[in-house]
Amino acid sequence: MHAFDYAAPTSLNEAVAVLASQNGNASILSGGTDLLAAMKDGKGDPSVVVDVKKIDELNILDLDDSGLTIGAAVPCHILNSSELVRDNYPALHDSSSLIGGTQIQGRATFGGNLCNASPAADAIPNLIAHKAVANIFGPDGNRSVPVEDFCTGPGSTVLDAGELLVSLSLPTPPAGFGAGYLRFIPRNEMDIAVVGAGVSVILDGDTVVEGRVSLGAVAPTPLFVQECSDAMAGQALSEALITEVGRLAEQAARPISDMRGTVAQRKHLSNVLTRRAMQIAVDRARS
Repeated sequence: MHAFDYAAPTSLNEAVAVLASQNGNASILSGGTDLLAAMKDGKGDPSVVVDVKKIDELNILDLDDSGLTIGAAVPCHILNSSELVRDNYPALHDSSSLIGGTQIQGRATFGGNLCNASPAADAIPNLIAHKAVANIFGPDGNRSVPVEDFCTGPGSTVLDAGELLVSLSLPTPPAGFGAGYLRFIPRNEMDIAVVGAGVSVILDGDTVVEGRVSLGAVAPTPLFVQECSDAMAGQALSEALITEVGRLAEQAARPISDMRGTVAQRKHLSNVLTRRAMQIAVDRARS
């Protein structure tokens, strides 16, 4: 690891000023679980590490009439233990409990998981299923981007020079809403997803008013599968519909073969995990 300077701004304006002064050669530390590992491996050489955990706006966890706000520096262990999250957004625990082990969850954040932009990230498909929006601050002020549009490639995002992710906004779940996230891994814990699937539904009796499917680890970025939403909208809930949604998810997946899985395996898993996650979402919607 090379020598670097450390900054711990206490305001958004101060953080943006530090980032702007480094001409793109600064790295933001939210949890640091990916950043520090990359730096130790020589994959990153920032001149300054900007620790954003002292900025109030990045540490908010709040529920109001408009929905849930999760600050980009809120660690997973806070989400895991929050009654606010458990009672209103139970599916978020599906992801927050999977990001590393207990020690990692004391530092790791949904914001960092999103900004790391791994195609196999566990938080992102679930956020997409929940219609989450990324709130960004930079030299030109505030802007917001749907999470499905945030990642532009492996390790790359829509963040411009001098910008940082402030928080994630999730709308209030309507009546009949349910969601679920599942992943397949070769080992029992602390592994990278071979495939991940996040699904949400809104039910009105036995009719699917709306649904969303997102897949991880099957494309250069986490996928929002519009074809699945189109197939679910206004349809009667049935085994045939769940089967069709799984088929469309498999069809949308465009994975590669690597040491963790083959193209054929990943496409098959996209189908299976989508169907199972949809059933979880349905069960939660009915409860």
